[in-house]
Amino acid sequence: MSKKVLVVDDEKLIVKGIRFSLEQDGMKVDCAYDGEEALKLAAENTYDIILLDVMLPKKDGFEVCTQIREYSDVPIIMLTAKGDDMDKILGLEYGADDYITKPFNILEVKARIKAIMRRTGKKTEETEDKKIFVKGEMKIDCESRRVVIGEKEINLTAKEFDLLELLATNPGKVYSRESLLSIVWGYEYPGEVRTVGIHVRRLREKIETHPSDPKYVYTKWGVGYYFRG
Repeated sequence: MSKKVLVVDDEKLIVKGIRFSLEQDGMKVDCAYDGEEALKLAAENTYDIILLDVMLPKKDGFEVCTQIREYSDVPIIMLTAKGDDMDKILGLEYGADDYITKPFNILEVKARIKAIMRRTGKKTEETEDKKIFVKGEMKIDCESRRVVIGEKEINLTAKEFDLLELLATNPGKVYSRESLLSIVWGYEYPGEVRTVGIHVRRLREKIETHPSDPKYVYTKWGVGYYFRG
C-alpha cells in the first residue's frame, strides 16, 4: 500500500520538487501552501508523515504542529532555515519528530522519511505479540500505543511513545543518546543526538509528576537514560 505524505511549504518550487521526487518512489503526495490549508488536509485525511515548513502564511508551522498534535501522533518533520537553532528546538518542543535544515538535499529528505516510516512500520509489526506493560500507576498498551497514568490518558507523540516503550520494556538497561537515536529514529538516521535529550525532557514533562525528580525515566549522568523497573 502506497505511503501518503503531506508536504506543507509556501515556496511552490520546493513543494513541486519534493512532490516529484516522492512520487517517483511510489508515494502519494498532497500539498498545502499555508497553515490553514495544511490543518484542513490533516484533519480530513490520514497521512503516514507530514513535511512542515516553519515559515507559513496564515498560521506558522509551530501552530500547525501544535494543533495536529491535539488529535494525532502522525510523524512530523519540520523544515527550518539554515543555522536557526531556535526553530529546530522549538519544532521539537511543539511535538515534531525531526527537523531538516534548508537548503536541503532531496536525498536527505527521502532518507529521513524512509527511516521514520521504517521504524513506524516495524513498531506496528512488533506490537502485535506484546502485552500491556504496567509499572505502578502507569499502564502502557503497546498494541494501541496508549499510555494511562492513574485515570488519565497521556497524549504522546509517535517518537515519545517509542522512547517510553523501549525504556519501559527493558527496565534498568541504560541506553546512550547515540543508541537511542539509532534504535528509535533508525540506524540510517543522520540527525543530532540532542534530538534525544529534547524528546526525553518532553516525555518527562508528560509522565512525571515532578520532571526534575523522576520516578520512571532516569538519567545516568555521562552515560544515558534508563527506566526504573
